Amino acid sequence: MEERMETELISIPATPRASTPEILTPSGQRSPRPMSKEGGKSSTAWTPTSFTPRFLSPIGTPMKRVLINMKGYLEEVGHLTKLNPQDAWLPITESRNGNAHYAAFHNLNAGVGFQALVLPVAFSFLGWSWGIVSLTIAYFWQLYTLWILVQLHEAVPGKRYNRYVELAQAAFGERLGVWLALFPTVYLSAGTATALILIGGETMKLFFELVCGPLCTSNPLTTIEWYLVFTSLCIVLSQLPNLNSIAGLSLIGAVTAIFYSTMVWVLSVSQPRPPNISYDPVPLPSFSASLFSFLNALGIIAFAFRGHNLVLEIQSTMPSTFKHPAHVPMWKGAKVAYFFIAMCLFPVAIGGYWAYGNLMPSGGILNALFVFHSHDISRGLLAMTFLLVVFSCLSGFQIYSMPVFDSFEASYTSRTNRPCSVWVRSGFRVVYGFINFFIGVALPFLSSIAGLLGGLTLPVTFAYPCFMWVLIKKPAKYGFNWYFNWTLGWLGIAFSLAFSIGGIWSMVNSGLKLKFFKPN
Repeated sequence: MEERMETELISIPATPRASTPEILTPSGQRSPRPMSKEGGKSSTAWTPTSFTPRFLSPIGTPMKRVLINMKGYLEEVGHLTKLNPQDAWLPITESRNGNAHYAAFHNLNAGVGFQALVLPVAFSFLGWSWGIVSLTIAYFWQLYTLWILVQLHEAVPGKRYNRYVELAQAAFGERLGVWLALFPTVYLSAGTATALILIGGETMKLFFELVCGPLCTSNPLTTIEWYLVFTSLCIVLSQLPNLNSIAGLSLIGAVTAIFYSTMVWVLSVSQPRPPNISYDPVPLPSFSASLFSFLNALGIIAFAFRGHNLVLEIQSTMPSTFKHPAHVPMWKGAKVAYFFIAMCLFPVAIGGYWAYGNLMPSGGILNALFVFHSHDISRGLLAMTFLLVVFSCLSGFQIYSMPVFDSFEASYTSRTNRPCSVWVRSGFRVVYGFINFFIGVALPFLSSIAGLLGGLTLPVTFAYPCFMWVLIKKPAKYGFNWYFNWTLGWLGIAFSLAFSIGGIWSMVNSGLKLKFFKPN
């Protein structure tokens, strides 16, 4: 019997082994390609079966393992993402090892900042009802548009929209997308960075005066010199190469923002309220003045929810496959971040308005705390609050400047076809920091025009994402989703125009003398 089996095995004709054509995947691994019908070959792709006769191949078991692993890899990738080689040289997409924790840190750092401190100013013109209603509507509106941006990051299979402008180009067209999105996103990033320099420098000055006391009165630094000190610190920290590398700074910025936001409203409500306090809207001489002040206050609330120009950039730092898409960890991190953002914004707005009413200074709750309770609260607590504000401003400068750094380097690499050297990258960031410093010196009122900033940049957060959803996802025409997004989008554009007019009127009416703090 054994001799008969050996004879049969020997008589089996040797068939030539057909080589399997291969294609190269983005990661460098090779995968089998289906064979065509030309030359009599089968048109179906060869796949490993559950049964492989060992006697037909002496290496059956290792080959089977390789093929099974390759099959699992292809199932995990799902689609071949078209990668732009230039992305590996740019700060936004240079590192793609982000996760849900990084997303939470970055979103919280971008979402909580100095704009929260001026929310009670908006309430002093809106009153209790309009203030709470408008703040609540704005919060859920921007949460919906945030979800839209997260979902549209990979709306087209094989394509990742790594930047807000790229998504706008895909929705509105190459030229129109740039015209609609580039100015407000750059204006929001650069304008916020300049405002952070003003606020950070002024807060450093107050912190130094509180800590040093009478010893600092001989030859103190001027406010502009403190702006320069703060700008220098920002430039030093901006040498971190990419968005993932500043995750630690974003964590520091998020924690400090939560702490100082909590401290300012807790310290305010724990002290006796000023005499003659009133919760009626600030009286103004004419109906037009009241209307424009009302619109400017709504613009302040809209500006409180900035940060959507960074959503796609943050999501692009995460790895993404068919089985593990980037939108899952991004949305998890964003939900955690915006829970804490709500826990900061609503208490500051409501607690600050309860503590000071329509006596709230134009600089916001931190200015009110210093004006009304500087002698009632220990210098240590006030100094700690100011120091936390400085740390938050330093961290916020980095996250908001990163898209501008990315644009600078993208222009350089597209022209030279090589990555930026360390010296070129550092030079870009030094120049950018000092440009913001000179703008802040020339326009020292920039930190107080939150209403105008909110109006000009409102479409980035409230309008454009709704239009993008309709144009890219193409929901059923005249259906609820179609009507809902078009309505929100056009409402956002109308509010943007109205709030911008209110912000301009507020600047002109005040003689461009608004200040976050009024330095000596």
